[in-house]
Amino acid sequence: MTQNIYDDPVFFAGYAQLPRSRQGLQGAPEWPSLRALLPPILGLRVVDLGCGYGWFCRWASDAGARCVLGLDVSTSMLAEARAQNSGLAITYDCVDLEHLSLPTASFDLAYSSLALHYVADFAAVVKCVHDSLIDGGRFVFSIEHPIYMASRAPQWLMDASGRASWPVDGYCREGPRTTNWLADGVVKQHRTIATTLNTLISAGFGIRHVQEFGPSQAQVAALPELTPELERPMFLIVSAQR
Repeated sequence: MTQNIYDDPVFFAGYAQLPRSRQGLQGAPEWPSLRALLPPILGLRVVDLGCGYGWFCRWASDAGARCVLGLDVSTSMLAEARAQNSGLAITYDCVDLEHLSLPTASFDLAYSSLALHYVADFAAVVKCVHDSLIDGGRFVFSIEHPIYMASRAPQWLMDASGRASWPVDGYCREGPRTTNWLADGVVKQHRTIATTLNTLISAGFGIRHVQEFGPSQAQVAALPELTPELERPMFLIVSAQR
């Protein structure tokens, strides 16, 4: 079973204070990049893997999706989603992505934001998503960038020129990584970029776009605390097509 850290009271209280929790999609710096990869939503059947507070589910519903299914392992996150982001076209369900099962050829778009790096059996999820999409369906997702995950977080160092540097620790060594982020003992699953992309290709997806996301200069100007994030990518964003 996926570690259900989001139902840990300490973690959940910390997560609730993040801009992406309080402001929704507008509080997520990578949202414009993700949105640019989405097909026109009108009339689509959408599944959101790791839907959290349901911000994307409501956005897709408001954009005219025929139906939106939001899945999450956390009952706390789903309670917030139902309270803040309900809609006639939206259904929420408590599902562990490690045991994901979706009906065949039932969706036009699968979406996931910063959830799949918690899943150990990424290949099983990718195969399930592929089977659940119609021909031509899109799979758009973001994960914590593997280089970010392999960095010796949370400390960043200054080199002789005064620039921030992030020493990488065992990038080629895949598997679980335990960090202390919002709570102690948060387990994430490290995979290289090659493994991530080749898993999609092996399942039958065509890679349409890959972005190694870091904040823009405008975002750094607005939030100077993002300055160190210019030194290595924060997120990996991928668009694939069945």
